[in-house]
Amino acid sequence: MSDNDGKKTLGVRGGGPRSGNVKQSFSHGRTKNVVVETKRKRVVVPKAGAGAAGKGTGSGSNAAAAAAANARRPGGISEAEMERRLKALQAAKAREVEEAAQREAEEKAREEERNRLRAEKEQKEREQREAEERARAKAEEEERARIAAEEAKKAERAAAAKPAAAAAPKAAPADKAGAPARTGAGAKPAPAAPRKAEREREERGRSTRGRDDGGRRAGKLTLNQALSGEGGRQKSMAAMKRKQERARQKAMGGNAVREKVTRDVQLPEAITVAELANRMAERVADVVKSLMQMGVMATQNQTIDADTAELIIEEFGHKVTRVSDADVEQVIEQVEDSEDDLKPRPPVVTIMGHVDHGKTSLLDAIRNTKVVTGEAGGITQHIGAYQVTTDSGAVLSFLDTPGHAAFTSMRSRGAQVTDIVVLVVAADDAVMPQTVEAISHAKAAGVPMIVAINKIDKPAANPTKVRTDLLQHEVVVEQMSGDVQDVEVSAHTGQGLDELLEAIALQAEILELKANPDRPAQAAVIEAKLDVGRGPVATVLVQNGTLRQGDIFVVGEQWGKVRAMENDRGERVKEAGPSVPVEVLGLNGTPEAGDVLNVTSTEAQAREIAEYRAQVAKDKRAAAGAATTLDQLMQKAKDDQNVAELPILVKADVQGSAEAIVQAMEKIGNDEVRVRVLHYGVGAITETDVGLAEASGAPIMGFNVRANASARNTANQKGVEIRYYSVIYDLVDDVKAAASGLLSAEVRERFIGYAKIKEVFKVTGVGKVAGCLVTEGVARRSAGVRLLRDDVVIHEGTLKTLKRFKDEVAEVQSGQECGMAFENYDDIRPDDVIEIFEREEIERKLD
Repeated sequence: MSDNDGKKTLGVRGGGPRSGNVKQSFSHGRTKNVVVETKRKRVVVPKAGAGAAGKGTGSGSNAAAAAAANARRPGGISEAEMERRLKALQAAKAREVEEAAQREAEEKAREEERNRLRAEKEQKEREQREAEERARAKAEEEERARIAAEEAKKAERAAAAKPAAAAAPKAAPADKAGAPARTGAGAKPAPAAPRKAEREREERGRSTRGRDDGGRRAGKLTLNQALSGEGGRQKSMAAMKRKQERARQKAMGGNAVREKVTRDVQLPEAITVAELANRMAERVADVVKSLMQMGVMATQNQTIDADTAELIIEEFGHKVTRVSDADVEQVIEQVEDSEDDLKPRPPVVTIMGHVDHGKTSLLDAIRNTKVVTGEAGGITQHIGAYQVTTDSGAVLSFLDTPGHAAFTSMRSRGAQVTDIVVLVVAADDAVMPQTVEAISHAKAAGVPMIVAINKIDKPAANPTKVRTDLLQHEVVVEQMSGDVQDVEVSAHTGQGLDELLEAIALQAEILELKANPDRPAQAAVIEAKLDVGRGPVATVLVQNGTLRQGDIFVVGEQWGKVRAMENDRGERVKEAGPSVPVEVLGLNGTPEAGDVLNVTSTEAQAREIAEYRAQVAKDKRAAAGAATTLDQLMQKAKDDQNVAELPILVKADVQGSAEAIVQAMEKIGNDEVRVRVLHYGVGAITETDVGLAEASGAPIMGFNVRANASARNTANQKGVEIRYYSVIYDLVDDVKAAASGLLSAEVRERFIGYAKIKEVFKVTGVGKVAGCLVTEGVARRSAGVRLLRDDVVIHEGTLKTLKRFKDEVAEVQSGQECGMAFENYDDIRPDDVIEIFEREEIERKLD
């Protein structure tokens, strides 16, 4: 087909096409008219007689029904398919009806269950309210009967004391009121007192009946009433007792004056008003009122001096006992245990020795676990505490101390809490510097020593040399006719381990170690760290008593309550006896390694002791940092000007490692440069650390810790360098290298030649020129020169010119003649000697 313009268009069969124009838009504003045609949808309608023809024969009604069905049925669908669809539709409708009925039944059952539960709850509440009402009514009835009996007794006593005086005045009011006066033995004047008390209660608007229903104002709906629906909150037992006490005092003739209790009040140098009132058992408002009467305006949280507090105490009628601040620690003073209370305890064994001599591997072999695999670089970074049960059933507590030189203080703490020291010496390495330090610590602590000669399985092992070297340090082993046990062991093969355990058990038996487990615990902090998620965690070794879950304790400047305890295998335990190492959770801060943990009776005592210790430590630091005289202050400022400082911040995972790093940093430096630790602490690197490092221009050294996300972002923005370490060797070496960069380079002179002046010439435009003969070495123009006259230096400078004949040359060899002229110097004479040298800068390093 084609349109009027001759353009071809699409056509359809059947009904004629419907054409039209559409405007088509293109880019840049161009448009185009397009002719389109739409095709009509073809609908196939079956013929009316098709069904009948297919059947062959059939009745007229069937043919009509089939024709009607064919008319309703869409084109292309057979009759069987249509029937199948109708059946499916009917089944779906039936299922929907069934499901609706089932949902309705379930909903009805749930509603009945809710109604039943609601009815049961209302019944229980009703019964509970009725029981409470009956109990309350019974109590009130008993109280009224008791009060009436007491009033009757009081009236009888008054009537017996004054029969005549009581009868005369009461007759007239009775006659005036028109009531018959009672006389004789049956006269009862008692009802006058209840009527008087009743009138007083009515005047005050606080009747007994009004108080019985809770004393609530009618018409005022409270939140409790709205929620509970029971008329609000019921009176407590304390309120009932107070009411009974008031009624008893009223029946006895008024409020009885309580007897004043005199107390001995311990008064420190300064105390808060609230604490003073607490110690006197007086109301804080009364104490504040007394202070105001004395002219002292103070709130309950303000501190007053001891003299003012003493006046207040005397005014309230108490006795004053003056104490100093140090007396707060008297509550943890140790009491000597009786011999009957002492029971045997396991020995605490400390393994010491030089680095890489196999201390941790030896303990690993004893424990049959892998400990050394977790140590960075194969060296022990922290103190580990473990318990081992031998084959014979003996329990031993082991402390594994690091052997590196930076951990001297940690080894010292290990020797202070130990009973036996096992000195590990490698058979192929003999006695080393840290071995000597370990011997010194053991002797200073006064504990017995057992020498374990390790690595005996190596071909280069020489145990005899080890025993001989130990003689130089006054350690005489048994094979050298001494009293120190020595055992040859191998942590690799397990050789000699049983003999070592037997030696430890024998030494412990000789010591007869005992402790009293039935007393408040005392423990030593082996290690402390800040654990993410668990807070401050301290590894402690119980020395005396039993530490239990829930105990309140003070340790150094910190205090806390034992929230949980874990043994060396990570298991939760409820208590820990003597010589048992445990990890304690529940501290309010990280203590120092080496602090002593003491259990106190109350939380207030622990907090008071911790605050006192913190204040003392703060005063000591302030006193140490302040110069006492002006001369000392000026000298310190002068020294600081001459010394270059490398500031750093140190964050470690545990307290012992942080202290060891700080001690290692203090040893780095000399008279020209030193390392200054601005701050050290335990835990992750935070934004506060980054801010301090930025203000001081210092890098942050992280030892087994990492910076959190916000700290990392802040450090990147502010350009603060954060370095991470897991081995202390690397940290110390890097800081040494950085500190060495602050040292001024050493300048050395190297003499390269000598020349002797033969003649002096005057050259126009140049000045005096020396005709020289190089007698030794070489003369270079770039080198430095000195002019010597009679072996005395009279000038030092540089050459202006160096010529060989008429040519300018760079250098002249020995035995040759040359011409030299000095820069800005002309006083040269024959026979003077010119010394030629070169300067070189050598970088210095810290030892």
